[in-house]
Amino acid sequence: MIQRREKGLMKVAVTGASGFIGQYVLNELEKRKIETIAITRNANNFNNFPWLKDIIEFDISNPKPDDFETIHRPDVLIHLAWDGLPQYKSNRHFEIELLKQYNFLKNLIQNGLSSLIVTGTCFEYGMQYGELREDFPTLPNNPYGYAKDALRRQLEFLQSELKFSLTWTRLFYTYGEGQHQGSLYPQLKEAVLRGDPTFNMSGGEQLRDYLPVEEIARLIVLIACKKANFGIVNICSGTPVSIRYLVERWLRENQWKISLNLGHYPYSDYEPMAFWGSREKLNGILKTM
Repeated sequence: MIQRREKGLMKVAVTGASGFIGQYVLNELEKRKIETIAITRNANNFNNFPWLKDIIEFDISNPKPDDFETIHRPDVLIHLAWDGLPQYKSNRHFEIELLKQYNFLKNLIQNGLSSLIVTGTCFEYGMQYGELREDFPTLPNNPYGYAKDALRRQLEFLQSELKFSLTWTRLFYTYGEGQHQGSLYPQLKEAVLRGDPTFNMSGGEQLRDYLPVEEIARLIVLIACKKANFGIVNICSGTPVSIRYLVERWLRENQWKISLNLGHYPYSDYEPMAFWGSREKLNGILKTM
């Protein structure tokens, strides 16, 4: 039996709802029977979500004074939308996206939005090594990380003028079904399905912090439900893992058979060899739930 949502429960809007993480966030909200508003440029993206009743076609590039009314005055906005990925080095992130994103969010806040969750990126930390805490300085060294960090700072400045809660969920690495085909996990899966004898990759010794997309969506929704002003929160495992170990684990878990051609690609020039997130703040928040 499908439970009906009770009137008066929290209403959550999601931008970027048809994206990789967005679809998992929608499913997590549905599990909790939270009234959900999916904001998208194309309502046809939600044909596989028959339970989703509130879908709003909307372009955040052209903010209007009645936008908050148009998206049905949510209690919380989970803002996942960001164009231009995964081209992290494209200047469009600060030339186009930054201003577009800020104007859209400021307009909603001016017209009544009281709680905002925005996804940031571990690239805001730049080339810093080791365990990264939320109170570390931001030193982004690619346009995407720079633009995300600038948006966070703009929103923090805006809090001195307008009253609203802001949580900046700084995402590390994710994987799962539906991920962009240029990412490591889908590339590996596609190579196996094609029957390739080998999979080309880097040396695999770099240490990263990975979480499955289902867990990232769960954490974002848990935080959103608090409607609190948490500031920056790392969304991470807190445990470094080498890329080689991670790929070998995926092979074991899925019983995939393919040889790894290690060292075929050079290591990235915009990421340090070893970094992962501190989970101390996140764990503290979770203990209150």
